[in-house]
Amino acid sequence: MDHHEQNFLEQHSDEYIEMAYSYERLERVENPDGYGKRVGDCGDTVEMFLTIEEETIKHVSIQIDGCMNTIACANTVASMTEGRSLDEAWEVTPEKVAGYLKTLEEDHFHCAELSVGAFFLALNDHRQKTRNGWKKTYTH
Repeated sequence: MDHHEQNFLEQHSDEYIEMAYSYERLERVENPDGYGKRVGDCGDTVEMFLTIEEETIKHVSIQIDGCMNTIACANTVASMTEGRSLDEAWEVTPEKVAGYLKTLEEDHFHCAELSVGAFFLALNDHRQKTRNGWKKTYTH
């Protein structure tokens, strides 16, 4: 382990490291129940794909083009919302994401905002699809 890597591991919480290095949710889902995409001012992109059954979020898949902070934040949003009702899912906030990660640096708080924003777009997309059921057959 080099000095830079050791410093990184010492500077971050176990929660941050787990979420930053988790790749199990990285997948693109065809015809998701909800889809959201946001591009941050920093250039990072977060896409969220929701699988919803009986008003409960069963799975959140993500696609990330961005830094490790964005990966950690997007995974945290997914982890915090899977298994939750749609009403509960709306309660996730950037502050809750940063609080869970513990060591997200202040100048990267926008990564939490970006991830939560993409998630809210996916929730809203699901809401629109359930109001207009015919739209679900069309992909993004």
